[in-house]
Amino acid sequence: MNDCTRRHFLKTTAAGAAAVSSLGMLNSCAAETKSAGMPMRTLGKTGLQVSQLTFGGGSQFLKNDDGDWEPLLQRAVDMGINTFDNASSYQWRSPMSSEERFGEILAPVRDKVIISTKFDSRDPDEMMREVEQSLTRMKTDYIDILMIHSIEKNEDLDVLEAGVYAKMLQLKEEGVARFIGFSSMNSAEKSKAVIERFDIDACILAMNPTQYGHFAQVTLPEARAKNVGVFAMIVMLNIVGKEATARELMQYALGQDGCASACIGHFGMEILEENANIVRELNGVDMSRTEQQDLETRLAHLAGPHRLVWAQPGYFDGKMV
Repeated sequence: MNDCTRRHFLKTTAAGAAAVSSLGMLNSCAAETKSAGMPMRTLGKTGLQVSQLTFGGGSQFLKNDDGDWEPLLQRAVDMGINTFDNASSYQWRSPMSSEERFGEILAPVRDKVIISTKFDSRDPDEMMREVEQSLTRMKTDYIDILMIHSIEKNEDLDVLEAGVYAKMLQLKEEGVARFIGFSSMNSAEKSKAVIERFDIDACILAMNPTQYGHFAQVTLPEARAKNVGVFAMIVMLNIVGKEATARELMQYALGQDGCASACIGHFGMEILEENANIVRELNGVDMSRTEQQDLETRLAHLAGPHRLVWAQPGYFDGKMV
């Protein structure tokens, strides 16, 4: 898709037209630029060089008050994080959506960062409206990785294929989405089936040593086989400081064969700085399989629905916790 065609997509709505007129043309190719000071990995077949720490726009980021989130997000850019994840539904407590926050800080450096965002609707027309809204909120005319938000156990893959997946392929062909994928923390089996059946570029999977959902055992091998880029999520939430250190949890996630980056939300500058330092220190330092197994054994009891918030029935990615 050329730039004029991509602009036409946005101009189908008044809000989209306003976003285009304010931004001007953007260089999508520059999104692969390496950021200094932060270890990078290749995100599967996308070829994108992503920072091993991805800045997540979900619940923990939304906890930051006005006046705090701006320097936090800017600091992430300055320290070399080049990959930022969001979703159209991330908006609790704050008057601004998380995507709007991203637009405020990331728009001036759009050619240097990689942005992924997710849509919730399984209705293709509603999904297209979500994408239009995301583009406008983030002040951009393309999304690096467009994802289906939260693949569930009851997903009908026939419906997905004929509906939103077909629209995703269309947006990829037009250049509105450079790459496509999905996130999931509720069904490793259905996630594996999506990778087997669809031409997926990247995914975000729940992976931590509690082995919640068994994504590392069930889904990750299929992702590796298809060279699908993988981000780990729910890496630390509610676990760190209880029975494992931040370093152990980060090392475990980044040590999974095929995992390119850990997607983590940050509440406060101190946590961001700590996580960034851990990633720098861990670059190339692997956890042995014995160490992984010891950590899994120690934390396995936390995965049950009676323990951590994200393991409880009805929890959804981005919920305020």
